[in-house]
Amino acid sequence: MDAPGFTASLVAGGVAGASVDLILFPLDTIKTRLQSPQGFSKAGGFRGIYAGVPSTAVGSFPNAAMFFLTYEYVKCLLHTDSASHFRPVKHMLAASAGEVIPFSLVQFPLWESLKLPKALWSWRRGHMVDSWQSAVCGAFAGGFAAAVTTPLDVAKTRIMLAKAGSSTAAGNVLSAMHGVWRSQGLSGLFAGVFPRMVAISMGGFIFLGAYDQTRSLLLEVSRKSPCSR
Repeated sequence: MDAPGFTASLVAGGVAGASVDLILFPLDTIKTRLQSPQGFSKAGGFRGIYAGVPSTAVGSFPNAAMFFLTYEYVKCLLHTDSASHFRPVKHMLAASAGEVIPFSLVQFPLWESLKLPKALWSWRRGHMVDSWQSAVCGAFAGGFAAAVTTPLDVAKTRIMLAKAGSSTAAGNVLSAMHGVWRSQGLSGLFAGVFPRMVAISMGGFIFLGAYDQTRSLLLEVSRKSPCSR
């Protein structure tokens, strides 16, 4: 990856990360409280849902910047032909290198696949998707990934909120999921799935759309700069 691409990925990733956290932080707070074993109201309800937004946004800029820098760099190293059946594997590996979580392994290959001209936008064959189209693909990919990984998110929340010394607090995700299943069944494992899907769909729209738009603008500015000629 050349210097303009390096800078564009770094800055665009940071802008995307800060933007999505500033806008969607309250929804994540509500989702976490819905998953709390003590119930939504006792966990705080709608009180203080904006608490901690500034520090979160400041911290998300470097994290998202490094994620996308790593993602694009690994994609470049693992370059394959656009028609290759290994494209999803490349995107999974790139996402894993940037952030090793199941969510990314679902979201990013789906996002990249939906952006292909011959996929969702088949009526414009051979045309690279615009930033708003990338945002729509990001929303769909994020919502789908959010739905299928909700049980893992519930387990994570229960572990975080567990009393010190309890079996749940030990951090065993499968054990936490089993405990939720025994006490609340399937509805417990998918507690908060709809606000999670809404939040992450909106997040995918903002995060990936802002990333593509910012990166495209920075690369365009770099191409027009006298220094790049």
